[in-house]
Amino acid sequence: MAGDRTPASAALPALLPEPVRALAQADFGAVAQRFSAAGFAVAQPADGVLTIKGSGERPALLISVGVHGDETGPIEMVAYLLDALSREAGKLAVNLMLCVGNIGAIRAGKRFIDADLNRMFRTERGTLAGTAEATRADQLIAATTDFFGDAGPERWHLDLHTAIRPSVYPTFAIVPELIAEQPRRTLIAWLGAAGIGAVIMNPASVGTYSYYSAEHHGAAGTTVELGRIGTLGQNDLAQFADASQALDDLLRGATNSGAGRQPHIFNTARQIIKLSDQFRMAFGKETHNFTAMQQGQEIARDGDTVYTVQHPEELVVFPNPDVRVGLRAGLMVVRVA
Repeated sequence: MAGDRTPASAALPALLPEPVRALAQADFGAVAQRFSAAGFAVAQPADGVLTIKGSGERPALLISVGVHGDETGPIEMVAYLLDALSREAGKLAVNLMLCVGNIGAIRAGKRFIDADLNRMFRTERGTLAGTAEATRADQLIAATTDFFGDAGPERWHLDLHTAIRPSVYPTFAIVPELIAEQPRRTLIAWLGAAGIGAVIMNPASVGTYSYYSAEHHGAAGTTVELGRIGTLGQNDLAQFADASQALDDLLRGATNSGAGRQPHIFNTARQIIKLSDQFRMAFGKETHNFTAMQQGQEIARDGDTVYTVQHPEELVVFPNPDVRVGLRAGLMVVRVA
């Protein structure tokens, strides 16, 4: 990865279970060999990207982890799932692309190297065009285009994250509104089975990986927040139990064991964009996700621009006044179901 200036194991804990160590270092050697021996077409089209394809038409599933280098829980969860499945490889029921996103940041134990990778999946990058993450996004865009290029109609992208701050809903997901109705309903049903408590419908891209896949490749894409950030090798995997089971079911083509659970649905009321360095929020950045605010309350001000709550009640998600100018500093949502 361009801009990766950190030795492979510089920030990784010394004692990690082998599947976790391998995935955190984007080392697919053992699992790739097992799937290849089982007759799958296995390739590594870019650093940190593994594709496994079977014969006939299958669902195409892209799983991405580590797009933010400090969000390690999904790396552990997927590492154990992939290792177990590779030992009975014939049960893989999808064409799979696995992506370890910001390898340099994972190795450095940081969120990113130069800038947020999950804002780079768009053509306009402004002053961020020369960053390590812009180069990495181009690699992932190329690999994603190739993967979905010959895919059938059933396409998924699960971009797995963990949240920085506490949340009224410990697990939640962002789903692009542009996904067609039937795959969107199927996706939301899967999210419910995965124990996701809330789904935010997103009307516009802010450069995220999952929105890119939905917009350009027709994938049922979603950014999934699976609990809180933790240290690699020390995550409480119990918080991922429902998501792990639902993902394993999807990989194996099994019936969702958690079927029937439905997340609450929220629409996006507005995105709070940081227009200048004068931007100030009316509350601290430690504010919990989905904190409720009432009509007329001030959200933020930025010079002469004042953001206030327009609906009887709106809830704030991702409040972060420290983002770069021009990026989203918060999301206001309203519950619809």
